[in-house]
Amino acid sequence: MNGRRFGLSWLALVALVALAGCSSPTVVTLQNGTEYVTKDKPHATNPPGFIEFTDIAGKHYKIKTEEIASVKAED
Repeated sequence: MNGRRFGLSWLALVALVALAGCSSPTVVTLQNGTEYVTKDKPHATNPPGFIEFTDIAGKHYKIKTEEIASVKAED
């Protein structure tokens, strides 16, 4: 039983590390110069005309695409 529990714990740890490696921090810059560093790449909304993202502090944003100057991968 302990071997099985250890195996499941190990599998959970490997999955967590794999998911952490999938994030793509991105910098979203608005036309007014405001910059947001996101946890992951922003995505388009349905209906179109907006993008949504969550910043590194955990706050969710939905911004009109016409207000965005650039979206670039964080250095």
